[in-house]
Amino acid sequence: MCGIVGYYGPENPKDVILGGLKSLEYRGYDSAGVAILNHGEFKRVRAEGKLSTLQKKLEHEAFDGHLGIGHTRWATHGAPVEKNAHPHTVRGISLVHNGIIENYLELKEELGPQAQFTSDTDSELVAHLIAGEIESTHDLLASVLRVLPRLQGAYSILVVSKDHPDEMVAFKNGPPLIVGSAKGAVLVASDVQAILPYTKKVVYLNDLEIAHIKGESFEIYDSRGQALKKVVTTIDWTAEQAQKEGYEHFMLKEIFEQPRAVARALAPHVDVAKHTTNILENTGLAERFHGIDRIAIIACGTSFYAGQVGAYLIEKLAGITVTTDIASEFRYRDPVLSKNTLAVLISQSGETADTLAVLRQLKRLDVPVLSLCNVKNSTIDRESDGHLYMNAGPEVGVASTKAFTSTLAVLHLVAVGIARSRGRLSALDEERYIRALLAAPAQMETVLACDKFFSEAATTLKSYRGFLYMGRGVNYPIALEGALKLKELAYMHAEGYAAGEMKHGPLALIDARMAVVMLAPSDGLYEKTLSNLEEAKARGGVIISIGTFGNEKLRDLSAHYLALPRAEWSVNPLLEAIPLQLLAYHVAHALGHDVDQPRNLAKSVTVE
Repeated sequence: MCGIVGYYGPENPKDVILGGLKSLEYRGYDSAGVAILNHGEFKRVRAEGKLSTLQKKLEHEAFDGHLGIGHTRWATHGAPVEKNAHPHTVRGISLVHNGIIENYLELKEELGPQAQFTSDTDSELVAHLIAGEIESTHDLLASVLRVLPRLQGAYSILVVSKDHPDEMVAFKNGPPLIVGSAKGAVLVASDVQAILPYTKKVVYLNDLEIAHIKGESFEIYDSRGQALKKVVTTIDWTAEQAQKEGYEHFMLKEIFEQPRAVARALAPHVDVAKHTTNILENTGLAERFHGIDRIAIIACGTSFYAGQVGAYLIEKLAGITVTTDIASEFRYRDPVLSKNTLAVLISQSGETADTLAVLRQLKRLDVPVLSLCNVKNSTIDRESDGHLYMNAGPEVGVASTKAFTSTLAVLHLVAVGIARSRGRLSALDEERYIRALLAAPAQMETVLACDKFFSEAATTLKSYRGFLYMGRGVNYPIALEGALKLKELAYMHAEGYAAGEMKHGPLALIDARMAVVMLAPSDGLYEKTLSNLEEAKARGGVIISIGTFGNEKLRDLSAHYLALPRAEWSVNPLLEAIPLQLLAYHVAHALGHDVDQPRNLAKSVTVE
């Protein structure tokens, strides 16, 4: 979850590393630090808190070297204080680390009391191990090769040595590491944003691979020290794509980018002239879809809620049993999977630790895996049998927005594609659903107009003691996602419920200080939903309803009513997500919270 940057080259390492860390701060912001070569030593500067604190400390610091490493941290082992900030330095070895060393205590015992630890982290342990090896090998790469087999866990590590002032060694097992080559320079980072200003040519490290940077060149080795030939990938993102473009926060920018993001998600899979989809062929698993009798959708957090929407769509349109599982639960139970099961794994980053562990578990069970990621060439993408992409572009705000709606759009196409291939959907019905999806981006543009409504209402909404989000059918997972957004951003009590469950407990919570957010578009479950809303109203709940344009009944029942454009039932989730995102954004902003970087959270969850 932490951000790693390393640089060798002719530019000022301080500027390059700080710029890279700024682009990666979404990965962690408890503390930050750098170690940059200066007068033959690695000069280390660290700071507790956000990157801006480190920037102030570095303002008047000068370095004469050409090599350095940096880190922005999301705390796992040890409190988020300066002594636990990276880089960690032990006898001339400096390193930065993302992940967890699971056998930390065992290895620390082996080192014995003579190893003097100055932090509470597992990361410092690795510095001790490499420092011990280099005293006998006098070779940085050889020392890493000796230490690597001793480490258990998920980690990515970048290490330098004062005795090898033109070298860096990077190695990983789980969290991502990328090496980029520019003119006279080499960069290492945990995400492409840090590299893009200098090069679009990158190499992705696979697990247990080692990058040895020496001067302006580098080689990749396996864990036995055998040289590997790696494919150089060209990144098609621009650095400008990850900037705010005048919006106050990245999250607000990304909310407003959703119409374009959804259009990009649909574009590779839709024949606009014929109103058909070829998405099954684009997965690379088209033949596998014919024989399946069950789909298992597995994900975490927001991606899990998107998967639940996908389950409703696939079951209704294609008539296939779909199960949805949280990855962290799936991996620790004994799932019963038939030979005709297809697994769909959803991960925005493509590096989510629990989801990646599930992928490898499924591979051992010989279950075909289709991944849906936003980052091409991420670990989950590379290791899956079939591939789909959100195509949402860079998403910097920790709370996902456009990646979520892009996922909904892709899953909708998957449902239509399977239904059509199985003869469950006529050509006319396929055309109807595709037309509805193609209309969604323009409809989303109109929904964005409710930004002003929530901006004005936030001063009142922030005073409620809690929020209950409710919906039925395909709208129920959107209620769950809306509640999650408010929890993530505003740190307020919020729960999502199936509206029919209200009388089974949640009604006890409702009073004049409880806001009830009801998703009630005009669909086959509208009348049932309306009945649930009236129950909440009768108990004194303050109703915020989201329905279809022209519904005066909902308007009369609600303290706040938002009208959505009239759309196909299957498209309503795309439209409903936007007002719920804006509600959470503006309430959090009104409370003075950091919207882009909510406390205790990080964008890419690469540890359990």
